[in-house]
Amino acid sequence: MRALIQRVSKASVEIDGKINGAINSGMVILLGITHNDTLDDVKYVAEKCLNLRIYTDKADKMNLSLLDTKGEVLIISQFTLYGNTTKGRRPGFSDAAQPQQAIPLYEAFIKKISQSGLKVATGIFGAKMAVNIHNDGPVTLMIESK
Repeated sequence: MRALIQRVSKASVEIDGKINGAINSGMVILLGITHNDTLDDVKYVAEKCLNLRIYTDKADKMNLSLLDTKGEVLIISQFTLYGNTTKGRRPGFSDAAQPQQAIPLYEAFIKKISQSGLKVATGIFGAKMAVNIHNDGPVTLMIESK
């Protein structure tokens, strides 16, 4: 499982020209799922996202987590995080899990993050989405469970 996370001042996701979800200060999580991911991967990546200290304290040091700041979260399914670009000019996506496997894990991830009590917004799995991200910093990191 891969999560590309971005610290944001605000973010939203549009589907068919309508806002499906929006957040203020917090984190955008672009979530990619591969074939051998399990609920253990969900737990690991979710806990890492919630507790990673990427928010600044009063001394302007990255010492605070999403939980510490009570930030908001926008979660977007992103199969292209498993795109393979080593050969040719068109990425291959055979490492991305098929929807029948990925959807339950995506939903479990949303549930795990939601259990933190933070505001959570999402896209829709498999939909064509326009994601508006106001990266703060910028801070962008990759979290992987394997």
